[in-house]
Amino acid sequence: MAQTLKPTLEEIQNFEGKYPKQLWYLFLVEMWERFCFYGMRGVLTIFMADQLLGLAFSDKEANLKYGAIQAFVYAFTFVGGVFADKILGFKKSLVFGGIVMILGNLLIAYDPHVYFFYGITLTIIGTGFFKPNISSMVGDLYKEGDPRRDAGFGLFYSGINIGALLGGAICVYLGTSEDWGWSYAFLAAAFVMFIGLITFAIIKNSLGPIGDSPILELPKTTRTTREVAVYVGSFLILPLIYIMIINTDYTDYFMYTIGPLALVYFLYETFKEKDAASRKKLFAALIFIMFSIAFFAFFEQSGGSLALFARENLSHNLLFFDINPNIVNNSANSLFVIIFSPLLGLLWLAMAKKKIEPNTVVKFGLGFVLLGAAFYVFYYTRFFANVEGITSLNVFTGAYLIVTIAELCLSPIGLSTMTKLSPKRLGGMMMGLWFLASAYGQYAAGILGAGMSSPDENASLVTKLQGYTEGYYQLAIYAFIAGAILLIVSPIIRKLMMEVK
Repeated sequence: MAQTLKPTLEEIQNFEGKYPKQLWYLFLVEMWERFCFYGMRGVLTIFMADQLLGLAFSDKEANLKYGAIQAFVYAFTFVGGVFADKILGFKKSLVFGGIVMILGNLLIAYDPHVYFFYGITLTIIGTGFFKPNISSMVGDLYKEGDPRRDAGFGLFYSGINIGALLGGAICVYLGTSEDWGWSYAFLAAAFVMFIGLITFAIIKNSLGPIGDSPILELPKTTRTTREVAVYVGSFLILPLIYIMIINTDYTDYFMYTIGPLALVYFLYETFKEKDAASRKKLFAALIFIMFSIAFFAFFEQSGGSLALFARENLSHNLLFFDINPNIVNNSANSLFVIIFSPLLGLLWLAMAKKKIEPNTVVKFGLGFVLLGAAFYVFYYTRFFANVEGITSLNVFTGAYLIVTIAELCLSPIGLSTMTKLSPKRLGGMMMGLWFLASAYGQYAAGILGAGMSSPDENASLVTKLQGYTEGYYQLAIYAFIAGAILLIVSPIIRKLMMEVK
């Protein structure tokens, strides 16, 4: 009976108003998953660097481990996207990923010191199957060329950041609190992911055929065999991922391999595409993906070097409040996204009415320029430091405001652009490639953060302040250069994008 209640794809896409109702459902599911993911992400580095209750790693080692973990998380979104495209479909991929994420966080919560890396290995697989597919389903809610798509992804991005805000604040609070502790931080992440899965189970019929398996026409036994092979294969590679996280040298080998292989697969699928216009759009998408690697390498300092900088070099005074600087570091960006995302959306609409809205490439370029400005402000915190090396949390938070505007010029627009430039048959792969670029960004972020860390763990706070802020100054310069290059070559990219704005 439930099957008859499923709407058709045409009924879903012929919605009235600004947003389809299914977008609100996916918004809720993604909100809980992002609580889980960003809650865990926010405590990774400070847990590993906690000398008393954590893993007691050096700042450099914590940065490298953070980069490796995050790199694998995003790299496996490419794998998850491909298997969703070819075998599972988005719905089954999402459910499988969510279950594995819950298991991973529960394992860490049971004993963070003993099972941390085992649990992290599970969350890597789980996120890989969950993350790219819900974004692809959002894209499928719209017909090709529907001008409301960008607004839909803007709203969806707000859902991501409401979850990130809650997870970032609550998990850091629980983990660093003397009354609770690290186990409760990971337990909270598992609990909200469970809520997300229950939510999806309730709403999945409203998605109609969106996200169904692409091999439904095959005999059931054949279909089941292939699906089970994916599940079993995912668990069989767990020991390999565990080894590569423990030894970051192996992470290097993995990252040197997965990127070229993904690029070869992309080229294979692109040249297999018969439509010349589609091939051009795929190459345009590839350019955006390559630039996003640099963007995320800078942006993702938030979970690594900026987390350690916040822990050691920031005061606890924000305006009139006394607050843990790492709660600010882990939540300010999300709070600013929630506030400014709709305002920036209104600005784009107002500019579009006057026919002066910048195109996607220019927005990407502006994102880099603003990111450079933000890191210059992070660098400038050194001039507000006292003699002990403690500097202003207010200036630090101001830098995050600029980071947020930079992100809003690139990340939600990037998600939307991937769905607009990709043929339907390659939607999961291209979303996975977008997140694979994030993997390389995370990997580079860990290396950059480790380079800023003082080699002497007993170094003074003044020395650590100088090391981190000098690193932020260098990142500001690189971001300005990347933005300038993008703005210069924007006419070429626009030609490849064809009719896509």
